[in-house]
Amino acid sequence: MNLKRHGLIAGIAITATLALAACGSDNEPTPAATNGGSAPAGSTVACATGSLTAQGSTAQKNAMDEWIKGYQSKCSGAKVDYQGTGSGAGITAFSGGTADFAGSDSALKDGDEATKAAARCGGAPALNLPMVTGPIAIAYNVDGVKDLQLKPETLAKIFSGAIKTWDDAAIKGDNPSATLPSTPILAVHRSDSSGTTDNFTGYLTSVAPSAWTAGKDKVWKAQGGQAEKGSDGIAAALKKSAGSIGYVEWSFAKANSLSTAKIYNGSGEYASLTADAAGKTIAGAKVTGTGDDLKLSIDYATKEAGAYPIVLVTYEIVCSKGSATDKLALIKGFLGYTVSAEGQGSLEKLGYAPLPETVRAKVESSIKNLA
Repeated sequence: MNLKRHGLIAGIAITATLALAACGSDNEPTPAATNGGSAPAGSTVACATGSLTAQGSTAQKNAMDEWIKGYQSKCSGAKVDYQGTGSGAGITAFSGGTADFAGSDSALKDGDEATKAAARCGGAPALNLPMVTGPIAIAYNVDGVKDLQLKPETLAKIFSGAIKTWDDAAIKGDNPSATLPSTPILAVHRSDSSGTTDNFTGYLTSVAPSAWTAGKDKVWKAQGGQAEKGSDGIAAALKKSAGSIGYVEWSFAKANSLSTAKIYNGSGEYASLTADAAGKTIAGAKVTGTGDDLKLSIDYATKEAGAYPIVLVTYEIVCSKGSATDKLALIKGFLGYTVSAEGQGSLEKLGYAPLPETVRAKVESSIKNLA
């Protein structure tokens, strides 16, 4: 192999069992080692051989399926398996050593959760790497109602059970031009431990504290309503149940052709759910992690014009150091692909929003530093 050809990414070790191909020039790509995976000419994908097992967030499952398909089509020696078991299960599997990385809609909590993850990494901290902007849709199935719009307080009262029918005065106040039926409201929530629930209840706690008293948690604490497992379970329930409303990732709402509500934001307007509107909220998030840990704090009360405020960031949780040596190159290669312009560019069609460039560049740098 000619190691002086331009476009080579310096510092990549090639072993007898693990080969990387980093292609940096459209005209003259660096070839992969003969026993490793390969990437096509013109690609900037770092290919590695081997297999990864991961699980967690159902919110990012559709994105992961797309990324795995894309990466494996470019890197013939790689195999990545991701199961959407829920954020809580993913973190447990990662800390227990049965997942090479985890997907979670919430960053690791300080204390026991972070400590167990660090122990799995040989004492090195585990990193929270934002990878997917997942707008949380408020999806509904109400005959004759289009363009539903809701203020935070109204939404909180619906999910707490304080508002019981669709013709309630509060909903009428938010929708003065709509003809609302007297149909009973069926509020659908997650039955499993979920980062989506954590983010949705965090939103309600932040912007409607007087109406929402059940707190912020991965496990649904409010009384009443109907519980369903996973994002797919909520979407299926909404699709078949008249008078229902639920919170679900935009990708699942799109895939099931569900109607979604406009949500009142801090700038005083009802914002439609679009990739651009969700991205405006994430762009204003603050990094609260240190070093390569990119845990974010989202301002749900953002005053950014046009911003859709109910969003989550799905993280990939991975060891900063201490991953098995035969897995490291593939972890870096695959995650590097997911955060690349190509990987992020595939998201909007699936119902996600690409990371803002300021965040994407930081994630890319953190992945390069994995050791």
